[in-house]
Amino acid sequence: MRVGVLGSGMVGQTIGSRLVELGHEVRMGSRQARNERAVEWAEGAGQGASEGSFADAAEFGELLVNATAGTASVEALQAAGAGNLAGKVLVDVANAMDFSGGPPPKLAVCNDDSLGERIQAAFPEARVVKALNTINAAVMVAPGELGSSTHIFVSGNDEAAKGEVTALLRSFGWGAENVINLGDIASARGVEMYLPLWLRLMGALGTPAFNIAVVRAD
Repeated sequence: MRVGVLGSGMVGQTIGSRLVELGHEVRMGSRQARNERAVEWAEGAGQGASEGSFADAAEFGELLVNATAGTASVEALQAAGAGNLAGKVLVDVANAMDFSGGPPPKLAVCNDDSLGERIQAAFPEARVVKALNTINAAVMVAPGELGSSTHIFVSGNDEAAKGEVTALLRSFGWGAENVINLGDIASARGVEMYLPLWLRLMGALGTPAFNIAVVRAD
């Protein structure tokens, strides 16, 4: 499958590299083609890896991943072009973090809205699925490294799109029983507002290599 990964930071590079390892063709998109980090990634990721602008990556991909900085995601996707997003599954892994007041960051979008909803509203023809934003990049693509069964979540209006994303997550090592469908895209509010707790947990644990498990009574 051809995948367009928008964003050349740690998350985009980690997801992109794992997708290449799994045999997908991946084009990493940046604000401008020939971005230094994206070029370095493409040269080192192996056969099937390439880079270009946001629009290049969005046009190339049959499935798209938004790994841009959350506060700039809508702008980045506008640069990618609504026509290049139309009809495609768009996996939104971003968190809208506001660092203007210093660390720890606060959420730029919360309570009665979410980044996932804003992206879906801005690009109604895209099939937006919020996923993977509750864990760090290494855990996203290798959950087995934690040594325990944990959970992740998907939110979106399109059930078929969530099914495609769940299949992709399974290829990363997530079992079907580890992926919880929270409902429509408005449920992205909950997983995005988990971020402040995640940051405090990271500080308390001294590592980002962790996740949560949902346990219910039988």
